[in-house]
Amino acid sequence: NPETKFILEKFGFDDPITKTSYKGEDVFITDTTDLALCPDDILDANVLGVVDHHKLGDLTTSTPLEGWIRPVGCSNTIVKEMFDYYGVEIPSNIAGIMLCAILSDTVIFKSPTCTKEDTKAVKELAKIAGIEDPKALGMEMFKIKSAIEGTPIRELVMRDFKDFDMSGTKVGIGQLEVVDLSLFDDKKDALLDDMKKLKEEGNRDFVLLLLTDIIKEGSELLAVGDDLSKIEKAFDTKIVHNRVWLDGVLSRKKQIVPFLERVFRES
Repeated sequence: NPETKFILEKFGFDDPITKTSYKGEDVFITDTTDLALCPDDILDANVLGVVDHHKLGDLTTSTPLEGWIRPVGCSNTIVKEMFDYYGVEIPSNIAGIMLCAILSDTVIFKSPTCTKEDTKAVKELAKIAGIEDPKALGMEMFKIKSAIEGTPIRELVMRDFKDFDMSGTKVGIGQLEVVDLSLFDDKKDALLDDMKKLKEEGNRDFVLLLLTDIIKEGSELLAVGDDLSKIEKAFDTKIVHNRVWLDGVLSRKKQIVPFLERVFRES
């Protein structure tokens, strides 16, 4: 996506190679312990460890592993702690992309998932990377992330999309973070149409898309599904024409997923 491309170019990295199979290989899993978010053959790999800041998923291993799981705003905050723990010096370009990851994940420290460990990590990484104003860099990242004109609708829906199994209910949730929600004014109908197609294509029960305004600090939720009353119950709100504004909601992980899981677990 544009944000990632900007970060890689800024700190002198080539695009990473896309790899989908890990059978028989040693791996360290980062940013998830959910099988649905891992490569299909991950259980055939030798999982040496995990680094994550989400709730525990359904990943299991046949041998003991190293675990770094903390309730912080970004997995790179934990990676920074690993560098410190093992006494390994962080190269300046690596420090740069790490701090960008934390700025992105914590929405420039505005997300309710952000902790003092995240802000401390960014301060230390910025010093290593030679970044004088991390917040200004964060705003530059989000402005680039907001440049959606000309981007295919399906690419927008899938830009940050995850599938969740919620007590047997398959829910796909995407999120687009921008500095001005009006960018979507003429795209919401097309987004909803594509979400309906995505629901059928993936045999999903619901597809949700968060349009997050980091300046207003809230999200408009677009929702498609056979029974939206369950979504309304999760957030104690009323969905009109498949849309509802959720004030103060910035985090899918902390402010969306747990409430949906509770509703589907109880239904």
